[in-house]
Amino acid sequence: MPIIPLEDVNEPRLRAFGAMTDSELRDPKQLLGLSLATGDDRVNDGLLVAESANVTLRALAAGLTPYCVLIEPRWLESSRDVIEQLEAAVPDLPVFVATPEQRLALTGYQMTRGPLTTFLRPAPTPAAELLRTARRVAVLEDVTNYTNVGAIFRSAAALGVDAVLVTPRCHDPFYRRAARVSMGTVFQVPWARIGEDAPDGDWAATGLPLLKEHGFTTLALALSDDSLALGDPALTQHPKLAMVLGTEGDGLASRTIAACDYTVRIPMAHDVDSLNVAAASAVAFWELRARD
Repeated sequence: MPIIPLEDVNEPRLRAFGAMTDSELRDPKQLLGLSLATGDDRVNDGLLVAESANVTLRALAAGLTPYCVLIEPRWLESSRDVIEQLEAAVPDLPVFVATPEQRLALTGYQMTRGPLTTFLRPAPTPAAELLRTARRVAVLEDVTNYTNVGAIFRSAAALGVDAVLVTPRCHDPFYRRAARVSMGTVFQVPWARIGEDAPDGDWAATGLPLLKEHGFTTLALALSDDSLALGDPALTQHPKLAMVLGTEGDGLASRTIAACDYTVRIPMAHDVDSLNVAAASAVAFWELRARD
């Protein structure tokens, strides 16, 4: 594996670490420019950034292909095992060693904890493929906070959720911050987009029928006068559950709530009306987990 002292912060292979936005790392037009600049057409399907040794190793364990590494000299020794595992996957993987000043100029991050690794973005999985074998799934409707997305994935991995489905306007789980907050579990829990073929951006118009077609009972986690309390035995009698969670603040769309089989609330004390969506997801995942 080439260890390369960084001389030029404009090195095109390092653009993914800061010069390109998350959407540009998935944009065919932007990726074509990167492909031409690097002479490597593998990037045409997209890149993602893994921050820290833990996230890098989880991405590697999930079968993703590393593209290049950016690391400061102070992390080289403690990251030796990570670098060796990356080398085993891609023997000629470039490892760029940058000073803190160079790293800041490249990424804009005030601090990093270990290596930054770009990976080739894996091909998306169709939602129907995940639903064939899942019993518990989470659906994230328009969740646009990367920290919440990452925290929900971490709870999903820990509490037995088989897959996460994200609506077209939900933020990308592979974005650097979401992956970091998730501790790399975005690479462990299978996920897919749902409802991309729906008219007028109403993911539920096609997404909820798809869930029902695969035998799922759909639960809208929302405040409603006719909602069931989480823990009601009527919920866990169903073998396959899809828990639908809405964005922070606005919650679920009214049409989504109306189309779900049940509306479910988490009982609250001390006049608190609701939990942060990431906290609510953990409570729901635990209470509604498959028991056998």
